[in-house]
Amino acid sequence: MIDEELVRRRQRSRSIIMAVLLGSFALLTFLIAMAKITAGHAG
Repeated sequence: MIDEELVRRRQRSRSIIMAVLLGSFALLTFLIAMAKITAGHAG
């Protein structure tokens, strides 16, 4: 019982970390794209 709870807790924390990493990657990609678009229009 206790081992199963520990495994579930680890899985949950791992999935939270993956979600945060995926979200920051998407945000970074978006910001880079916006910077390129603005630089293209300015020049």
